[in-house]
Amino acid sequence: MAPSVLMMIVVSVYSIVDGFFISNFVGTTAFAAVNLVWPMLMMIGAVGLMVGAGGSALVSKTMGEAEFDKANRIFSMLVRVTFLFGLALGVIGFLFSRPICRALGAEGALLEESVRYMRIVVLAMPMLMLQMAFQSFFMTAEKPMVGTKLSVASGLVNILLDALLVIAFRWGVTGAAIATVLAQVTGGLYPVFYFSSRHNRSTLKLVSAVTEWRFVAKACLNGSSEYVGNISLSIVSMCYNEQLLRYIGENGVAAYGVIMSVSFILAAVFMGYNISITPIIGFNYGAQNTIELKSLLRKSVVLSLCFGLAMTLLGWLIAYPVSWIFVGYDADLLQLTTRAFCIYIASFLLCGYNMFVSALFTALNNGVVSAVAAFTRTLVFEVAAVFILPLLIGIDGIWYSVIVAEMLAALLATALLFGFRKRYGYM
Repeated sequence: MAPSVLMMIVVSVYSIVDGFFISNFVGTTAFAAVNLVWPMLMMIGAVGLMVGAGGSALVSKTMGEAEFDKANRIFSMLVRVTFLFGLALGVIGFLFSRPICRALGAEGALLEESVRYMRIVVLAMPMLMLQMAFQSFFMTAEKPMVGTKLSVASGLVNILLDALLVIAFRWGVTGAAIATVLAQVTGGLYPVFYFSSRHNRSTLKLVSAVTEWRFVAKACLNGSSEYVGNISLSIVSMCYNEQLLRYIGENGVAAYGVIMSVSFILAAVFMGYNISITPIIGFNYGAQNTIELKSLLRKSVVLSLCFGLAMTLLGWLIAYPVSWIFVGYDADLLQLTTRAFCIYIASFLLCGYNMFVSALFTALNNGVVSAVAAFTRTLVFEVAAVFILPLLIGIDGIWYSVIVAEMLAALLATALLFGFRKRYGYM
């Protein structure tokens, strides 16, 4: 579990590193621009996470059925399809970057900075999608440390280039975008060489494979919850930005950017655990080992709740110092960010549990139920809350929205667990 958690934490550093350097060395408008665009970029890139999560569950199940050659063919096909998806979506994102940024609410200088950042980052969309897909496949290949080392290397590339291009060369948003692109190329390209190499000793290998769309569809359906969860999160972020621009202005978007930067790192613990446990659940499901499934469910629920409590307490502890690191140059913005951070972070008490239940159904190859859990948690409950609560309790309603959404999602997740317990035998 530890390698996958570390891997996800390092991956989440991309936007955080850009945010830190831009906020402190370029300005609030540029920082708000990156925070405005990043949810859209992650919405596009999440296709890779969908293929990786759903594909790894399918490959793990196939391996559990002792069909190893078939598993390698499916794996190889999905890698190729992911690259093609990334290429197509990257071109579309580049061509329509200005209308997209304008639709997100950007105007004037904010619009120009947003377009500049987006046009550069989408150029590496195939690499971002491959990197996100390989996060899951490294776990399936039983090589989590390779994935972790690669993620650390990519993170270091991003940090060093940000320092060079943003601080030394003073390239502003352009420098931060280039740093992110080169880091994503590092993380997406190396696994292709690794799994193609004759020195590869893992259980997965890139081989010749004809594209069979039924497997692509199955993988996408299995991983649809991860995709829905990510695009829902991106849409929710856009809704937050719209409400914050309406109620507070650019400072509100900047404060939300700080909160989301830290939330990505904390949520990476849950995501890393889910990535590591999904292939194990999928394997045992394929092998029809219900005893182990019951044990995995019990342990995962307890760990998710314990992690949630730890993340919340840690968030309250670091709220002020983290806010100071990002926006300490502005006293009013610092006060706003710290207060909002302390409210928002309480949502982590139930966040991990809800994310695990969605991942569980992905591992069981039930993408529909998994998608329903992910979709309602963010796109339904949270979007509704972020528009309704401010009308009832004012600005703080924006920050309380996620807490209300996680509470409702936990009720739904529990109902789904009990509703499908006889079908899968995990209880």
